[in-house]
Amino acid sequence: MKAGVTIHLLVVDDDRNHREMLRDLLEEWGYDVSMTEDGEDAARLCREKPFDLVLMDMRMHGMSGIEATRAIKAYNPAIPILIMTAFSDVSSAVEALKAGAYDYLTKPLAFDALKLALDRALDHADLRREVHALRRELSGFESSVIGQSPAMRQVLNMVATIAPSEATVLVTGESGTGKEVIARSIHEASNRCHGPYVAVNCAALTENLLESELFGHEKGAFTGAEKQRDGRFQAAHKGTLFLDEIGEISPAMQVKLLRVIQERELQPVGSDRTVRVDVRIVAATNRNLAQDVEDGRFRQDLYYRLNVVTLQLPPLRERREDIPLLSMHFLHRFAQRNGKTVKGFTPAAMDRLLKHSWPGNVRELENVVERAVVLLVGSYISERELPPSIMAQGAQHAVGTSRLDFSSMTLEEIERMAVLDTLAQVGGNKSEAARRLGINRKTLQSKLDGGNTERST
Repeated sequence: MKAGVTIHLLVVDDDRNHREMLRDLLEEWGYDVSMTEDGEDAARLCREKPFDLVLMDMRMHGMSGIEATRAIKAYNPAIPILIMTAFSDVSSAVEALKAGAYDYLTKPLAFDALKLALDRALDHADLRREVHALRRELSGFESSVIGQSPAMRQVLNMVATIAPSEATVLVTGESGTGKEVIARSIHEASNRCHGPYVAVNCAALTENLLESELFGHEKGAFTGAEKQRDGRFQAAHKGTLFLDEIGEISPAMQVKLLRVIQERELQPVGSDRTVRVDVRIVAATNRNLAQDVEDGRFRQDLYYRLNVVTLQLPPLRERREDIPLLSMHFLHRFAQRNGKTVKGFTPAAMDRLLKHSWPGNVRELENVVERAVVLLVGSYISERELPPSIMAQGAQHAVGTSRLDFSSMTLEEIERMAVLDTLAQVGGNKSEAARRLGINRKTLQSKLDGGNTERST
């Protein structure tokens, strides 16, 4: 144990005498000890307090040690869990290891073996944290990709494999799954990480504006072109250019983009000169480009140029294991931004989040958590802070709104709450939210918090 550092342990055992014996022993060794007799209560306590380790019996009344291990690991995969089991039940202990337990000990416990197992588990947890911090320091960036599910591990392994290459990458997936976050991660893990990262939303610009934005223009090339301007390709020279919503560009722009990708040179609008560019391209779309090629809406040759490596991002409903991690990530971000102290989610609130279908994916979850933090007056986000889209219809709808004290809120706060609530209901689609609120998209954006958050794409 490190000098001056308090280690918080949770002992879970339905045998009162054994539980209290362990508490006395562990406190004598210098640990801070909490106790419970129930696996379900253990999972709840781990949501409310950051324990450094859990020492848990295998067989208990109600929730078993294996079930409790899964519940705790789903909330916080970093907590090491030691399982206690009878010698005759070692096979079940192996199952607990598969569920995420660090190790198991057979009863009656040998105190030397217990002390050794505690030291090893705590040292291993410290080592994992140090290695994680070292990797971030060496790589020069802190990854914003949150996810421990098998689907996301596969994506992150693919990112680590392809990032050092120069291959063009096509990132696909539903809206809100985090395509831009992945694109930035590819750049930051690549050999171009010290070069610029430039992002363009191809769907947000008309054809003429997009051409000028990408390739630049000469003075007088069109009305309003009062001076020469370099495009995003030139701005991304020696770095990475992220082309979001690539499936929305016009056929004419597809031809021009194909030429630049093939030749690595471009012509600014209104110019006869050619400019060489050294750019790695990462493109993203929520469309089925292969089907668009078949239907004649997207050029086949451009599709194959972009589709050298494909990364398919899973929707949030297919990676529910990541919901607790993502929720806590957003909670800490928005709590800090709003100057609030928020400890976490109640089990009932987290259960609602886990059961929601998330049509707007990570972006929708982000909006839901931001709204909850804004409305929260206590320390834990409960069901009443969640929007109607998360709750069941009928009477439960009133729970989320009937207890709000609008008299204590400014008009700006009430308007912002309405915007966040509408965004959550439409899965984060700002255009649809603006339509429902009867305002334009620019006004909607002005009512949000300045756009400092790195939103998922």
